[in-house]
Amino acid sequence: MPPRKKTTKDTVSAPSTMKELKDTLWKAADKLRGSMDASQYKDVILGLVFLKYVSDAFDERREQIRAELVADGLNEDQIATLIDDEDEYLGSSVFWVPETARWGFLAQNAKGIQETAGVEGQTVGQLVNAAMRALMEANSTLAGTLPTIFNRDNVDQRRLGELIDLFNDTRFTGHGATKARDLLGEVYEYFLEKFARAEGKRGGEFYTPASVVRVLVEMLEPYSGRVYDPCCGSGGMFVQTEKFIERHGGNPSEVAVYGQELNERTWRMAKMNLAIHGITGNLGDRWEDTFAQDKHPDLLADYILANPPFNIKDWTRKEDDKRWKFGVPPAGNANYAWIQHIISKLSARGSAGVVMANGSMSSNSSGEGDIRARLVEADLVSCMIALPTQLFRSTGIPVCVWFFAKDKAVGPKGKIDRQGQALFIDARNLGYMVDRAERALSDDDIAKISGTFHAWRGTESAKGVEYADEPGFCYSATLAEIKETDYALTPGRYVGAPPIEDDGEPIAEKLERLKKELFEQFDESARLQAVVREQLGRVS
Repeated sequence: MPPRKKTTKDTVSAPSTMKELKDTLWKAADKLRGSMDASQYKDVILGLVFLKYVSDAFDERREQIRAELVADGLNEDQIATLIDDEDEYLGSSVFWVPETARWGFLAQNAKGIQETAGVEGQTVGQLVNAAMRALMEANSTLAGTLPTIFNRDNVDQRRLGELIDLFNDTRFTGHGATKARDLLGEVYEYFLEKFARAEGKRGGEFYTPASVVRVLVEMLEPYSGRVYDPCCGSGGMFVQTEKFIERHGGNPSEVAVYGQELNERTWRMAKMNLAIHGITGNLGDRWEDTFAQDKHPDLLADYILANPPFNIKDWTRKEDDKRWKFGVPPAGNANYAWIQHIISKLSARGSAGVVMANGSMSSNSSGEGDIRARLVEADLVSCMIALPTQLFRSTGIPVCVWFFAKDKAVGPKGKIDRQGQALFIDARNLGYMVDRAERALSDDDIAKISGTFHAWRGTESAKGVEYADEPGFCYSATLAEIKETDYALTPGRYVGAPPIEDDGEPIAEKLERLKKELFEQFDESARLQAVVREQLGRVS
């Protein structure tokens, strides 16, 4: 098919900056916002973003292969024979993109294909659906992942064509292959966050704020081994794990990723998210309820990171489940079911970080207090963190993080023996407001929290810093001390109050000064009250 003639609307496809990418793609989302709700246009936009990236990366790799063949002295006929060797793409972690799935083909037919003699017409939505299917057939890791919803009645075909035109001027490549992947990965995460905000409470089902995920990753330090998330949402725990490894000069391929997700659409998002970031993960052959059917029954993980849905009242419960080693969780709340499932998945030296509602730290209803006591007595709890409010836009419930460790003795994960102890961190005063409704933790906040834990444990990352209790922030408690509180794990019970800052003014003098200032305020208040009464009297 001949290339489309360039119109005045076309521009040179220069590599986009991050701001340009985000602005362009959110503008793209706006094109469909009026005709469908957030959960629907999310699938359309993220699917197109993925398709555009895959095609750009394919084109870039194709040019690299051509340059290599030209350098080897091959002529055009020889190049044409070799340039479509699929192994040359797959071997460089680039998806093979069939011709009808390439962006150039879709851009040429953004208004669909008109019916002609002997050829049936196709809408642009049908073409995009066919492109998605072709991609999944050509790349087994994408099987069952990509959306094929572009020709539904509620997808405006004219707007979809305009959307493709808009994407046509956005490139994810041109900065090098790794940079291209990082650009798209950041765009994808940006949209997950934006869509989560748009969907409100339901958005929390697939998105955990990045700063919360980073607390878990920085605390656990999952450099290598098996990483598991039993309720993985869109895969943010895995993405942040990979970023952590890269920041510290490690090799992401030394981590094996395992996950499970109940919601079909969210499971597909996670599969796509991992593919975008070049992460090979096992998320099961399909979506499924972790309690009803564990997709990884024999897995023992080295690291578990999870943000289970809080306080689920309707969940798949079997009283004789072998996972309930510390007690049968109540039918009306799945919090301790998640905790025990996660502990059952830990390897001999495994560790886990789990985001929970604050009530889980002290609840005694329906046997939860007894389960918590057994967890403490089994010496599984390594650290408890109380987080600030408003970290989750989707819920006003205060949250905490439980950290578990199967082995707290001196070993690969710490030079200090912490058997029979647990660390409590009260981080409720940390963070900054992103806007009126949402708070986030800064890099310094995350470093303070994780650095305190690593000093307590004596890890290499502590760099020789010695741990010390800090009133109002952290405290290392023995199991005996925890037992005295009836096994309550709320950090505020242990860390105490921060010291009162000494401003150098003697207490007696400060009290006299404050009393004088207070009386002066009383006098001023009385004077103003008299003025107001006088003015009101004149009005009447």
